[in-house]
Amino acid sequence: MEIREANVAEQYELLYDLHTHTTYSHGKGSVEDNVREAFNQGLEFIAISDHGPGHLFYGVNRNEFVNLRNDIERMNVKYPKLNVKMSVEANIIKGGNGLDVRPEEFEEFDFVIAGYHYGLFGCSCVRNWLWNKGLKLGEESLRKSNTEMVIRALRENDISILTHPGDKGPFDIKTIAEVCAETDTLMEINTWHGHMTEEEIRIAAEVEGVQFIISSDAHTPNRVGDFQAGLERAVRAGLDLKRIVNIKEKE
Repeated sequence: MEIREANVAEQYELLYDLHTHTTYSHGKGSVEDNVREAFNQGLEFIAISDHGPGHLFYGVNRNEFVNLRNDIERMNVKYPKLNVKMSVEANIIKGGNGLDVRPEEFEEFDFVIAGYHYGLFGCSCVRNWLWNKGLKLGEESLRKSNTEMVIRALRENDISILTHPGDKGPFDIKTIAEVCAETDTLMEINTWHGHMTEEEIRIAAEVEGVQFIISSDAHTPNRVGDFQAGLERAVRAGLDLKRIVNIKEKE
């Protein structure tokens, strides 16, 4: 089947969206707002994956874990045809276990996803922010430090998805992809951040065994299930679409 970027979204459908946010962190809608949108789209799964609790500005409050779980269980009763999961988008840092989610907190979630963000201590936040604004001094040492930080988090934790790899700083995508293959971690093509870029997808795809997932990273309910831009990016990168785990050809 020939895949053309112009109508690729008409040829494929999204099965599940595992990266969405709610008012428990930085999102604008409730848990039910996101779930209702996923239900209306006919998705099989949706995950609520609010920002990790270490974020200084919009991390989920640890005391709210139980309330979030209760909301999700209510949604599973109310929408029995949709499987609603509780996740968290942990923040990658240099200290502790490499995440702002503690090892003993993993049992609170159905699975954990993780990515690099600003707004935390112990993750070269200022250096990466300046690099992103054009100050490229010390780029190679920063790339090495960032890459080691991500690799450590991947190897010391059971991370299901590495969110928007390559975003917000310089990273060695090839090396990170090799560790994702080693740890069975999906690499995310994010339709909100623009990462992975086409070039990052090409580089990662050279690593045998790496699989990908498209996520909306929805911060508003109307973006739940948004996957077209990520799919088009994958096509432009020449990625074998069978390596994207949450899409399928329409019948």
